[in-house]
Amino acid sequence: MKAQVNEIKERLQYFTGTEMFYQIPLLRTRFTDGLKYLSEVAECFWLITDTSVIAKSLMNRSEFITIDFKRLPEEKQDYSGYEAEIIYSDGNDNILEKHGYRATDFPLDELRLFFVNDTLMLPSEY
Repeated sequence: MKAQVNEIKERLQYFTGTEMFYQIPLLRTRFTDGLKYLSEVAECFWLITDTSVIAKSLMNRSEFITIDFKRLPEEKQDYSGYEAEIIYSDGNDNILEKHGYRATDFPLDELRLFFVNDTLMLPSEY
């Protein structure tokens, strides 16, 4: 699994800009080549959907939203009951919302995404 994680991290660095936009039908959120790749190799379409729904609900508070997925350290997992959390902020470290996930099969320990103009992307694609 570790080799796969390193390969995913390495491949994600190559996505700059995007050639195509994909769309989540009901939400009408667009996402980029990098996220399409990630959703396929990490089987994490849930991440794109979840973060889109929440980021959209925060658009009235900030036009630019950073989304940080973080796997919590074991001791914090035991204490909080959550394996991971996703923090939504305005790009200036003002936290808008935080969501805990009791269990996740997402392979990476952390990931940052940007949500701007109804589009979810990797920071390198901004």
